[in-house]
Order: sequence, then C-alpha cells, then structure tokens
Amino acid sequence: MATELSNPVSVTSQIGDRTLTVETGRLANQAHGSVTVTLGETIVLVTAVMSSRPRAEDIDFLPLTVDYEERMYSVGKIPGSFFRREGRPGQDGILASRLTDRSIRPLFPKGLHNDIQITLTILSSDQQNPPEILGMIGASAAISISQIPFNGPIASCRIAYLNGEYILHPTYAQSAESTLSMVVSSSRDAILMVEAGANEVSEEVIVEAIGKAQEANSATIDLIEDLTTKVGKPKAEVEYDYAAAAALVAKIKDIVGSRWEDLLSKNPGMYEMDDGEHEISALVTEALKDDYSKNAIGDGFKAVFREAVRGRILQQHVRSDGRAMDQVRPISCDTGILPRTHGTGLFTRGETQVLSIVTVGSLSLKQTIDSVGPDNTRRFMHHYNFPSYSTGEARRAMSPGRREIGHGALAERAISPVLPSEDDFPYAIRIVSECLSSNGSTSMGSVCGSSLSLMDAGIPIKAPVAGIAMGLITGDDGEYAILSDIQGIEDFLGDMDFKVAGTSAGVNALQMDVKTTHLTPAILKEALEQARQGRMHIMGKMNEAISEARGQMSEHAPKMIRLKIEVSKIGTLIGPGGRVIRAIIEETGTSINVEDDGSVTIGGVDAAMLELARSKVDALTRELQIGDIFTGKVVRLTNFGAFVELVPGKDGLIRNGDLGDMEEDLAEGQELTVIIREIDAQGRVNLSRKALFGDD
Repeated sequence: MATELSNPVSVTSQIGDRTLTVETGRLANQAHGSVTVTLGETIVLVTAVMSSRPRAEDIDFLPLTVDYEERMYSVGKIPGSFFRREGRPGQDGILASRLTDRSIRPLFPKGLHNDIQITLTILSSDQQNPPEILGMIGASAAISISQIPFNGPIASCRIAYLNGEYILHPTYAQSAESTLSMVVSSSRDAILMVEAGANEVSEEVIVEAIGKAQEANSATIDLIEDLTTKVGKPKAEVEYDYAAAAALVAKIKDIVGSRWEDLLSKNPGMYEMDDGEHEISALVTEALKDDYSKNAIGDGFKAVFREAVRGRILQQHVRSDGRAMDQVRPISCDTGILPRTHGTGLFTRGETQVLSIVTVGSLSLKQTIDSVGPDNTRRFMHHYNFPSYSTGEARRAMSPGRREIGHGALAERAISPVLPSEDDFPYAIRIVSECLSSNGSTSMGSVCGSSLSLMDAGIPIKAPVAGIAMGLITGDDGEYAILSDIQGIEDFLGDMDFKVAGTSAGVNALQMDVKTTHLTPAILKEALEQARQGRMHIMGKMNEAISEARGQMSEHAPKMIRLKIEVSKIGTLIGPGGRVIRAIIEETGTSINVEDDGSVTIGGVDAAMLELARSKVDALTRELQIGDIFTGKVVRLTNFGAFVELVPGKDGLIRNGDLGDMEEDLAEGQELTVIIREIDAQGRVNLSRKALFGDD
C-alpha cells in the first residue's frame, strides 16, 4: 500500500512586531517530531528523534545530543574549506547548540535514558534574523509534538535594549548596536536559561528585560501548544519507581547516620570534603551492593548528600566550607610572570586558578569565519583550556569541547566592550586562559585573568572587568539562600548557576542556568545586587595588583603604524598579482594589511624596518610634489638623459645637464637619489641630481 502524503499544518503568531510561523508535516516526516520555524526569510528545520530503548542498563544520565547544522547554501555561499563542504561546526554553531541543550535538558523526566537527538538545520538565512533562536523554539515544538517525554513546552527569544527601548527578536544590526542583547528561555512560570552580552548596563535593565522576554515567550508557548493540540502524539511512558527510590534514600540515611553532619561541622576544604565523601560513599556501597545496583546506590547517595549540604545552608546559614552566604574566597593576583609573552595575568580564588596570556598581532591575523551570519571576521579571540590536571584527574587530552568553547565565548563577551577600537588600536588580539586548578567558576576566573593580562600588555582598555559566579538554594517552604562565589559542590547541588561579569559601571556579560521553579523577580534582583557587591570586592583585589594599562607595550610585541591612503592608490601599493606589497614585506620583515577604505596597517618588531616599510608605502601612494626626494632605479637611457622609476608605474626624466658628475658613468639598473624639479601641465616629472647635491 502506497504511503499517503501528510498535509502540512502551520500556526502563526505575532511576537512584538514580528511574525513567527511554525509548520509541521511538510519536511522530514520520518523523524519523531519535525517542524520548520520561519521569521522573515530565515527558516530553520528542527527534528527530534528518540531511540526505542535506553542506551544501556547501567547508565545514569540522559544521552541528549543537540546538533546545529549551518548550511552555506542558506546564504547562497559555497563553503570556503578545501573540500568545499561543511565540516565540524564552528564556534557560532557550537554556542547555538549549547543554548538549545541548556534550555531543554532539565525538562526531561527522571529515569529517561534513551538516546535523544535534536538536529537544527539552517535552510535559509536572510542575514537579518538570527537562526539560533528559531532553532530553540523549533526544538521545543518538535519534542512537544513527538512521543518523547517532555515537561514542556518552553519558548525562547532574544531581547535587545537599544536607545532606551526593548526590542523583541532584534535583527543582527539591532543587536550589534544595542547595549544589551539577551537570550531568555522560559516556561510559563519559570526562567530556565539566560545568556547575555552587554555594555555596562544596570542590573535594573537586566531584570526588566528578563520580565519582558518571559511575557513574549508565553505567546510562543501558546503557539506550540496550539500545534501540539492539532498534531501531537501520545507520550511514551518512563518507568521510574519513586517509592523504591525514597525507600533506598531512607536506608542510606540510616547507614550514614550523623557522618555528614560531623564532616560538615569541620567546615572542610575541597580536598577534605572529597576524602570524606569517598569514605562515606564506600561505606554505603559496601552495605548495599548485594541488594541494589550501582546506579541506584549512586542516585540515593547523591540525594542524601544533597539534602545534608542544602539543609545546613538553609537552616544554619553556613556553607560547606564555613563561609557566609556572601563571602568570597581568598584572592591573589599577579601580572608579568612570563617574560616573552606580550602580557600575562594570574588570578587565584580559593582552589580555582587561571593563567591568562594575551598576544597581539597584525589585523591580517583576524579570525576568518565561515558562517551564515553577516560577520565574517573576528578581531578579538578568547580561548579557554581546561586540562584534566586542573581537577587532579588523568584522562586523554583532546581538542576543545563544547564546554570549553562556551566558557571561552562567555569571557570573550565580557571583555569585548572594554577593548579599544580598531582605529585606536590596530591589532588583532588573542587571549588564552589556562585553567590550572578548578573548584568552581573557572569561566569567571578567566574573565579576571584576561583583564589583568590586557592591562599588563599595555592595551588601553576602558576599564577593568571582573566576574563572579552566584548560586541559589531553595526550600519547600519559600526559604532561600543566595550564594556568592560558588565552589564546585554548590554548583552541583544548587538550584542555579548564575555568572555575572562587568566593570564598576555595569554588567558586560551574564549567563544563568536554573533548575528550580522558585526563582522570582525579587530573588533575581537580590542575586544581581549581591553579585554586584561581590564583583566590586574582586575588582578591588585585582586593582591592588594592577589598576590600569601599563604605559607601554612589551618589547616583544609588534608595533603598528596606521596610515590612510587614497582608495585609488590601493592598486599601486599592491601591484600586479601582489608583487609590490610582497616585495616590501619580504625586504622589511613587516606585515602590511590594506583595507578597502584605504586604511593601511604596518606591523613589525624592528623599529627601523617598520619605518622603512612606512616610507616605502608613503612613497608609493603619495601625490608627487616639487621638492620631493626619491631614490630610484634608472630604467631607460636616452641620448638626452635617463628615465628613473620613482614609484612603480611612475617615471621621471633627468636630463644630462642635471646629472652632475654622474653624466658619463650612468647605466641601466643603477640607483640615483634625485629631487623633483618640475611637474609640467601634462603631469610629466623632471628630476635633478645637480640641484640636490650641487655637483658641477
């Protein structure tokens, strides 16, 4: 029997002044859930598929994968790689995947261990409407209409703050011009995920933006629920015995007794806590291994551990290491510790330590991006490394993963607003943050280390930047505790991971992942204020080491000269096939970057060679004037004199009477230093050596 074609079903809603359309039934119908999301002329296909059985019987996590597939055909481009096809996702694609993953992962039910794959494919991009938000909406819709168990739907939107107004689903240009560009994912009742880049905005603007974004998301949730009502499939059931899990937790509590309280009463540090946890865990495992699986014991043990640590915080207002709720761990800062680098910053907070190293180079070293967005280069790059030794582990060293890419991008957003403009500081800038030791918030440590390294390098940043990670513990009766400078255990057991970075004037970057429905606007406002106070404390410690950029750059850093030439002279400077500019680069050992507007940046370490390159570029591109002095080669001899090449493509005539004592000995290829004596009405240049040296 032939397969019948399904009829497409679409729903449309007005979100702010934009029209959002979600359609299913036209494309990829073998996927368990498939939708296209359209805004303007940007179209994203999102599919959701779940395996028929758990990956394995003994796994204790959700094997969820989110793939973001940028297709260059969506913007009418052929990929720039050697093979001319798309390869592994770039940074923008990985960040888009993480936005979707972080939004939906907390909403799958406990006990679900089937493989789930969400694929976001960019079919069309108008380079005005960013596709990543459409992918996030599509993921919620595709899962909601499928049989995949899901405690949704949720919705996402980007909101920008521009000229005192909030703009929903802003274009690329509006986001770039705004002082706040924020992505918010939420259900009807709770904020789930926030990611923002800003330029020293106030905490009040952030709170108001989140509220407006959640209102907009409610309208999108209505849209998804309407579609689910029309075409949704019955949800698969997840087997999880909550009664058995509760009984196991009770047994573990009996075995543990007061051991957790005894350990926590000592206010243990990271290593003491780890040793104590392993000792108690071994005791529990030995007592229950014959009756329960390893995973069941592990889940029960985590529940008891979580209850003990959280209960102490809520009831005694004391954290596991003895700190008060708003107390930041001891901080030390240092700069200039690597002699050959352009700038270094070492930031240590508790057991977390990050070494940031800055390198500057010519603008030709900007990163080239093959993306469906409008930007194709990146002048500032921040790369974050998290080696296994930073947590005392031995594992295979691999290329940066999604976590490393995400943390690096967060610090990059925090630092970018304070960098000098390209006109004022014509350098490409790369910072590498090496996480040497980790116990919570290495991403914010890399923000602080990066700020220190920039000032150490003599880069004139507008203001120092500091970052802090906040946490939240909530109880069933409305009690809560906001934690400043969370360590690893508080991140793992808490209800919120909230990172805030900025200057003394305002917030530059923000990232929030929430695991509770109890986050109210009042708690969020209080958390932001506590984060501001903590950020100021950290910045004070940083300022004790260095508070402004050094007066000069490292002797090992390249020096840059910025020139402006007429656009019509660009071809003269570059020469046929790049011959002229290559010759200057090879002779002087400098780098020369030419922009379409006539901006020329010359870079090099040797000051003499830098000046030589500048003089050659100037000679090639300036308008010839009477009195200018040149050293050029004789390119042709005549019976009345010689022609001398002053700049490529422009010769001057020196007559026999103006050669002085060289009249008899002249040969082609010989270099002469001459002065321009006359430029006639037809632009012909007459030269003289005699007038310059006075030879008879």
